[in-house]
Amino acid sequence: MTRTGRGRGRLKAARLSPRDVAHVGSSGLRSRPMRVVLSALGIAIGIATMISVVGISASSQAQLLRELDTLGTNLLVASPGESMFAGEEVKLPEESVGMVGRIKGVQDVGATADLNATVRRNEKVDEGDTGGIAVKATTADLLRVLRGEVASGRWLNAATGRYPSVVLGHVSAERLGVTEPGQQVWLGDRYFTVTGILDPLPLAPEIERSALVGWEGAKRLLGFDGHPTSVYERSTDAAVPDVRTVMAATIDPQNPQNVKVTDPSSALRAKAATEGAFSSLLLGLGGIALLVGGVGVANTMIISVLERRYEIGLRRSLGATRGQIRIQFVTESLMLSGLGGLAGVALGAAATGVYAHSGGLPWVVPLWAVGGGFGATLVIGTVAGLYPAVRASRLSPTLALHAA
Repeated sequence: MTRTGRGRGRLKAARLSPRDVAHVGSSGLRSRPMRVVLSALGIAIGIATMISVVGISASSQAQLLRELDTLGTNLLVASPGESMFAGEEVKLPEESVGMVGRIKGVQDVGATADLNATVRRNEKVDEGDTGGIAVKATTADLLRVLRGEVASGRWLNAATGRYPSVVLGHVSAERLGVTEPGQQVWLGDRYFTVTGILDPLPLAPEIERSALVGWEGAKRLLGFDGHPTSVYERSTDAAVPDVRTVMAATIDPQNPQNVKVTDPSSALRAKAATEGAFSSLLLGLGGIALLVGGVGVANTMIISVLERRYEIGLRRSLGATRGQIRIQFVTESLMLSGLGGLAGVALGAAATGVYAHSGGLPWVVPLWAVGGGFGATLVIGTVAGLYPAVRASRLSPTLALHAA
């Protein structure tokens, strides 16, 4: 008790230390563990959904960026464009590969050409049953330009490229039922020996679905006229814009409009940039689950206030202020939401880890998602606990004890 200047005595409310606030705030949680678990579950589900969606999206994006780093962004492809005259077929010049190779900054050049032939497992398979596999002539440098790898066997060389030898993209090998080099497939009107099967080529999916024959062998055995369909080139990163500007005019100086130049890596870059777009709906659902969890927390706190009126009245009669009662129940709501938030972050990170491991992706959970998600639970916990806390603080000690 202290004295004022006029001599009147007035009791001074005791202050609650942070430890005391934590103790009284957790008392309600300790006494009703099952209710705490069920109330925190809604918060946990909302946060887990948000964390896992963001984490899965970030992991997929990291994988795409890793592929871009490996495959490079300095690949350009030239192919026939549309003629100004309807019905006229556009062909690239036979010397296109050599002409592109003379452009300043170009490091490697390769080419393919579509052939009027089909490939089947054997001659007994119906000719129309091609499985969507294209037959292409290829230069020996193509694999180096694409930075591809042979999964098994060998790539075509100067010797094998002149004879009935074929390399299969990994998709075409699966469709033909070819599992190892040395097997034969019916290509055109004769058997060709499979010398190699390629690994996936993300920058050239058309190669994955092709059967590749040597340039000279295609001329000698399949009636190839020597005009390439696609010219692939690798240049230095700094030279890419300049090469793209002059590539069409270099290939066909008289009709550059007949040559179309594309950047295969742009599709991967665009996919990486928009990887998170598909997750908007799931993020919204996670936000709704989080709000539902917040309503559950508020409902739990209101019921808690009704059930603990005697405790509130007793504390008020022993000197607890309205502010201390409010702090107690807001703290309890924050702890309840915080427990749900921590569980949700752990579940979301674990779900991301399982997805990344099963898909061979890097495990990425952005810190901003963890911090933002947990911060959202604290905000929701504060808002959800305000009304019950104010209601508790306004209970009359006399009426509360009498009702009890």
